[in-house]
Amino acid sequence: MEIYQLKVFLEVARCLSFTEAADTLNLTQPAVSAKIKCLESDLETPLFRRLGRRIELTQAGEYLLEEGPTLVDLETRLVAEIEEIKQGKFSTLKIGCMPDVLSNWLPSVLYEYRRAYPDVQTKCTQFDAVEPLYRAIKMGEVDIAISDLSFSTFDEILGLEIGSVNYSLIVSSSHQLAQRPWLSLKELADQAWVLPPDGVPSRIMLQKRMQELRLNLTDFAHVEIVDAASLMRTYLLQGHYLGFVSDFEFQMECEAGLLCRIPLEEFALGTPLFLLMAKRLGRALGLIGQPAGRGSLGLEPIRQFVAMVQGQPGVSQGSLPKKLSLLEPLPVASTTTPASMVPRFQAPNFLVRAGAASGAETINLTIGTQNRTIQTVTAGLIIQRLGLLEHFLPREGRYSGVQYRLRWADYDSGAPIVAGLEAQQIDIGVLGDYPLLLSAAPGDSTAPAAGTRLISFVASNLDGTGNDIIVPQHSTLDCIDDLAGRVIAVPFGSAAHGMVMRSLHHRHILDAVTLTSIDSAGPQRSGRSSAPADGYAYFAPFHEIAKHKGQFRRLLHENLDGLPTFHGVVIRAALAEQYPEIAVAYLRALLAAQYWYATQPMATTLVSRWVKMDAAIVSKTLRSSTSDRADVVYLPETQLRTDWLQAHIHQLGKIAGQEHLGQINLDRWMQPEFLERAIAAL
Repeated sequence: MEIYQLKVFLEVARCLSFTEAADTLNLTQPAVSAKIKCLESDLETPLFRRLGRRIELTQAGEYLLEEGPTLVDLETRLVAEIEEIKQGKFSTLKIGCMPDVLSNWLPSVLYEYRRAYPDVQTKCTQFDAVEPLYRAIKMGEVDIAISDLSFSTFDEILGLEIGSVNYSLIVSSSHQLAQRPWLSLKELADQAWVLPPDGVPSRIMLQKRMQELRLNLTDFAHVEIVDAASLMRTYLLQGHYLGFVSDFEFQMECEAGLLCRIPLEEFALGTPLFLLMAKRLGRALGLIGQPAGRGSLGLEPIRQFVAMVQGQPGVSQGSLPKKLSLLEPLPVASTTTPASMVPRFQAPNFLVRAGAASGAETINLTIGTQNRTIQTVTAGLIIQRLGLLEHFLPREGRYSGVQYRLRWADYDSGAPIVAGLEAQQIDIGVLGDYPLLLSAAPGDSTAPAAGTRLISFVASNLDGTGNDIIVPQHSTLDCIDDLAGRVIAVPFGSAAHGMVMRSLHHRHILDAVTLTSIDSAGPQRSGRSSAPADGYAYFAPFHEIAKHKGQFRRLLHENLDGLPTFHGVVIRAALAEQYPEIAVAYLRALLAAQYWYATQPMATTLVSRWVKMDAAIVSKTLRSSTSDRADVVYLPETQLRTDWLQAHIHQLGKIAGQEHLGQINLDRWMQPEFLERAIAAL
């Protein structure tokens, strides 16, 4: 098939007349007929049906009429670009984007690009909605596009992650909420909102996230939809409405102090910024499949632009391997973490699907947490407050249309979580070292293997000082040997309980000490004690709270058994086997929560407010960007450590009544592949 034959066909198909087409093409009618016959012969199918003097398109002809212009346009563009190359020039680089990107992100990038490649002409086209932008990419009207929405559903579009966009609330600087450092959508239902129309990225992002959280715009008392940014600005400044925008929007107004941004809990992480192009261009550039050869010379401007934006500081490096370094404690306030390893919200596809139909499968998940046990907040409280699990839960393939119902159950210690897992009333549990092992151990020699699977650690202390024994300030007890013949109150089944048993057994005085439940004897969280006991075993941060109030002091000054302390996540084995993607989703939420806590300066302040605890204790318990590293108790930790688990089992298994721990099959219980998959998905 020749291009000229195609041009003749398109003219005949437009006129549905050989004679009229011949006049338009300045050809004779027999010449037009000959071209059509040659084309039909090449394609081995008729393109027209002759009905007397009239002609009609066949099905093949209708298809060629629809798709043929694309080939003609491509030929025209290629000829023009080759002519420019012959003249020592390169072609024009055509870029499409939304108004906020065109006004704020793109200018400085284009300035640097034009400085580096002055012979390339650039043409920027603004689109007011993403659907026309998609069509422009597909039809070749633009070479590349910049968007903070994903086009991954469309097989013909290639998306390269080149940066990150943050979304937040925006209000007038005189608004009553302007001084709030952090807010949640749940707090703003009675406020008046102003939003852009459908098809604008910020509107799509807001509604997609609300859909994940089972919220709706109708939950807000009053919502105004406007058609232009200028109208939105008026509502914000004069009407004191709330808006939802990216950090590309209203930059000048924020710099001038007229408007201010407020972070939202539900949008704690950024979302990727994409460079988009047709996959045929990606293949020609070697971005898909084998590297392109000399034939892609005309695409050099696109190649240069891609290379430049991928090489900018703080921009995702598409060629960087996704290392498993997040298995180690996350860096605190690191400025060198590669952007490709930074947990981010997945950018929604611009086609926001409607909610699941009634009758769809519902998956109920109950997560047992210990919110005031600060070392575990990244596995429970932060995930819950920021709505991270709702975002990462699978919703494609077998999970398409699934409804999730989450229940977060908060406990004072690990024992009730272990019981809930055993009774199948809790699906995922966050536990300290000793209760972790209890969840894995069979109840007796005839019981089946553990009903849980260990999928990640959460936090650890190499020195083993996460648990402690405290005594009243006036106590005459000075060391652990003084506890012989005394009473110690413990939260049974907790990490502190395991520490007490190991420490007393190590000093050969376990049988000489009475252990009683801390529910009836112990320093309450107010710092006061109820029924008397000689000492109290607690896990961080509760022993620190009691000591902080000045009524108690720590008895232990050394780690007697040399074991680290740690916390981890277990999931019911049946759930992990039936829905492995849910286990991976939970761990992705955990990694995102750890990154947020380690890098967000407000994290310890917010956590302290959520749990109603002194921020200094929060910062000292779990390392954050504001912690004094020399004084911190726990570090973030996700990597599973077989040696630590074996050491705990070895020492506890020697204690009367704990022999069943020796029956734990670590190879079966530990399943690190879930964590590996979660990290690979970053």
